[in-house]
Formats: sequence, C-alpha cells, structure tokens
Amino acid sequence: MFRVALLFTLITMILFVSSAPVELEKRVTHTGRGTWFEPGLGNCGKVNSASDPIIAIPKSLYDANGGSNCNQWIHITDTATGHVAYGLTTDSCPSCGSGDLDMSPAVFQDFASLGVGVLSISWYFLPMGQSPP
Repeated sequence: MFRVALLFTLITMILFVSSAPVELEKRVTHTGRGTWFEPGLGNCGKVNSASDPIIAIPKSLYDANGGSNCNQWIHITDTATGHVAYGLTTDSCPSCGSGDLDMSPAVFQDFASLGVGVLSISWYFLPMGQSPP
C-alpha cells in the first residue's frame, strides 16, 4: 500500500510540474547599421562619456519597451568580420532604424576607426541582469 501511495504522489508531482507554464525569454537578433555618437545625458538618466561602453537603441524600440531596456547589455557582431563587442543600453537614438544601434566611440572603435562611420551589424540583448562574458 505504501508503494502505491508513493507512486501516486510521484505521478501527481510530475504532472503538476509538467503542466506549469514555462516562460523562456526569446532571443531576438536584429540586423542593421552601427554608427557612433558623442554621449552625454541619455534617456536612461545617466551621463556618459566617449570612453564608456554605451549604446543608444532605436527610439521606436525604447518607446515600445517603455525604457525597460535601460542598463541592459547588448551583444554586437560586425557581420563583415565576425568580431564581437558589448555595450550597455543607456540612451535612445531618434534617427536609428529598427535594427540600428548608435555606439559610443569606445564601442565603435572596438570594431573600426571612427572614420569608417557605418558598420553592418547584428545584435541582441543579453538577459536582464546578465553581464558580458
């Protein structure tokens, strides 16, 4: 009798756990242009300098998320070379298209000299609270 009760309890627990909703954060990879800008006071309320590894995301994305991506790290890949760099979201970019990023000189120069001006990039947000490796 004890084995039957134990088996029933185990099956009930498995069914309960397997029916619980699982929320996985879906990673969305964006593609667009990478440009650079001289940072200052950003939409997220921080003042940054050219030497800080910061990113301005498209204003449309910033507004759609209500600024919830502030202080979230971004993984950026130069699609021409495969080189990867990271930047912290602290601002929005009014002139950026939906897949574009504006980078501080510190981040942009991780890919190329400022004279290059524009890069082809892909990028995605790291999970909130996660820092670059």
